[in-house]
Amino acid sequence: MPTPKAGYRLKDGSRVPGTTTIIGRFKDSGGLIHWAWDQGRNGLDYRATRDSAADAGTLGHWLVEQHIAKIAENEIAALFENKIGVEKVERPIADKAIKAYQSYLGWENQTKLEIVAQEMLLVSEKHRFGGTPDAVGKIDGVLCLVDWKTGNSLYRDHLVQVAAYRALWEESHPDQLLTGGFHICRFSKDFGDFAHHYYDDLTDAWEQFLLFRRAYEIDALLKKRAA
Repeated sequence: MPTPKAGYRLKDGSRVPGTTTIIGRFKDSGGLIHWAWDQGRNGLDYRATRDSAADAGTLGHWLVEQHIAKIAENEIAALFENKIGVEKVERPIADKAIKAYQSYLGWENQTKLEIVAQEMLLVSEKHRFGGTPDAVGKIDGVLCLVDWKTGNSLYRDHLVQVAAYRALWEESHPDQLLTGGFHICRFSKDFGDFAHHYYDDLTDAWEQFLLFRRAYEIDALLKKRAA
């Protein structure tokens, strides 16, 4: 979920950085650089590819969002056909997206996932940062964090991000701890493949985020000194 236009603010009105902004400042760009190089090697403009929404994974993710919003399946199908028509998506890509969506529905049915809250704008007064987790769900009566990713791989920063989201939720909802762990659902951009990743504990990822948060403050001070 992108940072809201108004940004994240503490109760006193002070603006604080978002989770992805903090992590992005220290993100390993090796994979992205290789991807951009590979796009150029294949005669493609990486900027056009990056900004295009017409890939199987993104479309599959979009279908899931409609489902989570409790839109009827027949209406989702109609909206999807309109969307791929407007965006001029090739049928094979659309079919891969539908396959990814169906795979997700199978996982959701198997786990009996119940979405409790979604896209919550949360702010930590204690650690001075904000974030908007995709969803908090319940599996077997236990609360857990659920996150959807579109990409061909799962990266370390994804683990750091969801660990920070858990901290945000639990600070705001101290009586609703996420003892059910973390579920990351990934949709492959190229093939629409669906993969589920589960993590019971991400204490190490949370520790790294706290280091990133401190480094973010120091980096801002150094930027002023070097100006």
